[in-house]
Amino acid sequence: MQKEARKQLGVIGAAMLLPMSVLAANNSFVGTTGIAGSLTPPEKSESVFNATQQAKHQRITGTVFDEAGEPVIGATVVLKNNSKQSTVTDVDGNFKLDVNSTSGVIVVSYIGCQTQEVRFNGNKPLSIHLKEDSQTLGDVVVTAFGATQKKETVVGSVQQVRPESLRVPSASISSSFAGRLSGVIATQSSGQPGANGSDFYIRGIATISGAKSPLIVMDGMEISQDDLNHLDPDVIESFSILKDASATAMYGSRGANGVLIITTKSGQDLDKPKISFRVEANVTMPTSKPKFVDGARFMELFNEAVTNEGTGNTLYTAEQIANTRNHVNGEIFPDVNWYKEMFKSASYNQKANMNVRGGTSKIVYFMNLNVSHETGMLRNRSKEYYSYNNNIDYMRYAFQNNIDFNMSKSSKISLHLYAGLDNMHGPLAGSNDISRSLNDLYSQMMNANPVLFPISYNNEGDEWIHWGYRQLANGGNANPMARLVSGYQDSFASTINANLNFDQKLDFITKGLGFHLMFSFKNWSKSTTFRSLNYNHYELKNYTQNEDGTYTYVQTPKGDPSKPVLSNSGQNAGDRRYYAQAYFDYNRSFGDHTVTGMLLWNINQYNSNIFVDNVLSSLPQRKIGFAARATYDYKHRYLIEFNAGYNGSEQFAKGHQWGFFPSVGLGYNLSEEKFWEPIKQTVSNFKIRGTYGLVGNDQYGYERFIYREDVSLTGNGSFTTGLPGNYVTYSGPGWNRLRNENVSWEVGHKLDIGFDLQLFNALDITVDWFRERRSNIFQQKLSIPNYLGTANTKIYGNLAEVINKGVDLAVNYSKRINKDLSVQFQGTFTYNDNEISVYDEAPGKRDAMKSQGKNVNTVWGYVSNGLYIDKADIANNPTSTLGNIAIAPGDIKYVDQPDREGKYDGRITADDQVPLGVSVPKIIYGFGPSVGYKNWDFSVFFQGRGNVALMLSDIQPFGSSYRRGVLKFIDEDHWSPDNQNPNAKYPRLTDNYNNHNTVSSSYWLRNGRFLKLKNAEIGYTLKNMRFYVNGTNLLTISPFKEWDPEMGGGNYTTKYPTQMTINVGFQLTLN
Repeated sequence: MQKEARKQLGVIGAAMLLPMSVLAANNSFVGTTGIAGSLTPPEKSESVFNATQQAKHQRITGTVFDEAGEPVIGATVVLKNNSKQSTVTDVDGNFKLDVNSTSGVIVVSYIGCQTQEVRFNGNKPLSIHLKEDSQTLGDVVVTAFGATQKKETVVGSVQQVRPESLRVPSASISSSFAGRLSGVIATQSSGQPGANGSDFYIRGIATISGAKSPLIVMDGMEISQDDLNHLDPDVIESFSILKDASATAMYGSRGANGVLIITTKSGQDLDKPKISFRVEANVTMPTSKPKFVDGARFMELFNEAVTNEGTGNTLYTAEQIANTRNHVNGEIFPDVNWYKEMFKSASYNQKANMNVRGGTSKIVYFMNLNVSHETGMLRNRSKEYYSYNNNIDYMRYAFQNNIDFNMSKSSKISLHLYAGLDNMHGPLAGSNDISRSLNDLYSQMMNANPVLFPISYNNEGDEWIHWGYRQLANGGNANPMARLVSGYQDSFASTINANLNFDQKLDFITKGLGFHLMFSFKNWSKSTTFRSLNYNHYELKNYTQNEDGTYTYVQTPKGDPSKPVLSNSGQNAGDRRYYAQAYFDYNRSFGDHTVTGMLLWNINQYNSNIFVDNVLSSLPQRKIGFAARATYDYKHRYLIEFNAGYNGSEQFAKGHQWGFFPSVGLGYNLSEEKFWEPIKQTVSNFKIRGTYGLVGNDQYGYERFIYREDVSLTGNGSFTTGLPGNYVTYSGPGWNRLRNENVSWEVGHKLDIGFDLQLFNALDITVDWFRERRSNIFQQKLSIPNYLGTANTKIYGNLAEVINKGVDLAVNYSKRINKDLSVQFQGTFTYNDNEISVYDEAPGKRDAMKSQGKNVNTVWGYVSNGLYIDKADIANNPTSTLGNIAIAPGDIKYVDQPDREGKYDGRITADDQVPLGVSVPKIIYGFGPSVGYKNWDFSVFFQGRGNVALMLSDIQPFGSSYRRGVLKFIDEDHWSPDNQNPNAKYPRLTDNYNNHNTVSSSYWLRNGRFLKLKNAEIGYTLKNMRFYVNGTNLLTISPFKEWDPEMGGGNYTTKYPTQMTINVGFQLTLN
């Protein structure tokens, strides 16, 4: 909603808008009809001296309104042809401007509105009404290294995003990316507090080796995805996504996977500071909960599994089943719903933010303080037994302080400081990492048997808890509740970012020339304390029923009971980054011709203090680079752009450490031609553009200095002799990896063709088709047969190649219907596909098993053909070699695949696997309207994905070491003697782990597409305040019903579930 956007921009202030507005105002004088009449000189006075004094003290006053009659905050008012005499409107839309003339013309401008020229004569107050102009929204685009360009002159694929659209009721900003950012493939697979961000890729994945995520730059400094997720949207001034080679080539080796450019807010020259408060509180609930059968049904299904397999294991008796169903005695006949015992139905979080913006003509400042508090879903059961909190408790404090000092009219120095403090408290369940501890707990809960033992036994006469336990033949014994309360960990992390900038205009040399210098420093440190508790397990050995119906039983401790005490340990970690850059830039117009340029040098060093066994990983990592850029446009009609990066990396041997990555871009703005004028009211803007260039990547995901050899003295399978099927392996000193000094950069050859279209000055459409050929991808050479003696010796080189292509689309519509009603619509669509075009294959593979020609994210598996009906069906089908138990009716039937000669061997082996789908969605889309009516605003946003496969795994009942519980959807439709359905959704039950049925296959493949009501919000705005309610992950429509499909397939049992959030907020602005 443009009305709301202007209010938000008013809170931001007007200092940022001043230079852009002045530029827009000055540009508007060229080729315009101007204003009727001419400037009238001051009337003659008897005293020339008095007239001059009067002119010097003329004050113009007035109020600026939008089309709805609302005051416009932060509009720029400039005396025409004299940008030194300017001001901005205050919170009530009022302005005062002292000029040296009693009459003349002022220029009034504001982002999102048409610039107006207004005549003044004397000091009569002016009432100015601005008209909306959606074409000017986002006019200035931030590109590589913080350079700005007018949107109409950009030839690269760059998307500018409004910071307010990234504000969602989540502590992780990346959770808002999916469907909102054209060209971005994003998936949120966890709802864990402090770690609920999305995995995202710009235009998909174009490599099989190393880094796939984009470069993220904030105020010129490279930051991590964790840093991004912790960023508060209230501090963001601009957010740009650079997608193609023209936009990213200047980053050279760092820009292969796209770039996110974030600029934080600066201060403003205001009469008095602007202060903004924001407070939010929300409740979160899991989008899906596991549903288990109860204890009695578990027993019946276990008996069925034992009967199916014929193992002879002890069956549950009818009495045991009945007593469990009737809850006769919870210690002898337990029936534990471990999920309900360990997890709450909801958690509660809070967030508060305050920022101050202001300054003078000499110095301006922006300060922001953000405090957030998140809790997890774990029940705080520790307090029932001990004295500490075992739930997640995450506190975050973030402070941003940006100061800009104008030392002179041509010199400016800026200091941007950021400090973040994170205090994470959580369970200690077998891991020194909270995320892994949570996943372990979730897995143990999913695997826990509901009838094996109770949470705890009666402990009368003993002050210590008697945790339930039972030793199984296959070792299962985990009590997830005991693990939950067995200790906790506290981590304290601090992040400090400092950016020092110096900007110097060099107009005294030549107009438009400037010099810029920046030094950045980032330090992250983390200390963690672990406090673990030893606890006592007890097992029920036997029981007897008394005459009065009560039971007597014996508790047997496992091991020697000890006094539970906390043990204490800790660890430290950290990293540090230094970055410096210096560059000259040039921007000047010569009549209808505009020329810009940039020459840049940078250096980057990264130090890791994380203690690892690999010494090379702890060595400082250094990079150095040079970049250049040149652009030319004629009347904003014909556009040409050159970019280049020349980068050095110590990853490679001498002679291969430097890479050159150029790009070229062309654009043609047809709507600036004279022949376009008759249809310009309908087709307001139409520009076609294309770019081609190279980008590099030196992040291979392996250890440092990958060209070096890796020698092993342990002698574990060092070399082999013999022919296939008769290898002999010998031990002795050998090479794990051979030296290859020719290893060098991955190189992306990127092509982009697109157009920008605007209809009726309200509907903006941007379409891009892209194709990248990523060559020189680092890969192990697999085609060398073992009989040459290589065995465990690996040979790597720049061998593979990937083709990545697709289309991305962005649609934006903005229209004011009348004074009270305005509407907006946003939509994006991204399609991305890739193919491994060159791959060094292992010898002997049939075509269907080769990686070449397949998607990077291929899901492999067997093709199923339903379930075996009877023994005759088993005999008439290929023999399976996959199982560890005998094949029987109700098991999965697989299809035998032909070999390289088209023959069938009649056996199901590992060679019968084929591509079944892809794990990363090929299609991501989002859409949603926004409506503003008087003081009310309402918006919804839907997000969806398609062409993605989910492969289920590790959900088989009984067969795990913990005798895991049975999910209800398995009970409802599985093969059984009473339900011999060859198309059942689950095969026969067995009481041992049936490998034949659990391998990846099309039987377990599910369609992962969905459409979500991702966000909805309603708000009410008063003069200086706004109240709102919003929600996230409110509704999911998908053919997959078992859990949130966005969490993916695989081992669902180890994932903390995604969350639905209901949030209420209040914002107050003071001036």
